[in-house]
Amino acid sequence: MSHPPEIFDIRPSAGPPIYRQLIDQARALIAGGRLKPGDYLPGVRRVAKYADVNPMTVSKAYAQLESDGVVERVPGQGMQVCAPRTTGSLAQRRAQFRAAAQPAFHHAHQLGLSPDDIRRVLDDLLKEYQP
Repeated sequence: MSHPPEIFDIRPSAGPPIYRQLIDQARALIAGGRLKPGDYLPGVRRVAKYADVNPMTVSKAYAQLESDGVVERVPGQGMQVCAPRTTGSLAQRRAQFRAAAQPAFHHAHQLGLSPDDIRRVLDDLLKEYQP
């Protein structure tokens, strides 16, 4: 069963493109445990109608999530959240994480956060994601 489209909080005037908001929010919902492996994303048409956006915008976001291995298309069912991937060596996965984290560190620098401030935020995040 898929989640309702209200799981996403789309804000057309927020800055990032809508498809990017969908991608980022889906990833955050998965990381936070609100979407679990085996769950289905709400249907493209439902999200488009709810957010009052073109269905192609939602399709673009879902296609990117599929390409990234976050979800998989199940014929007749929709887009299903995949189990976390552990493909590649530890060094490769660390490099992927570093590339994903680098913009956040750049943003922290722009906000004037000290290394200790950043460590506190990371420690808080780690506590949130530990089983």
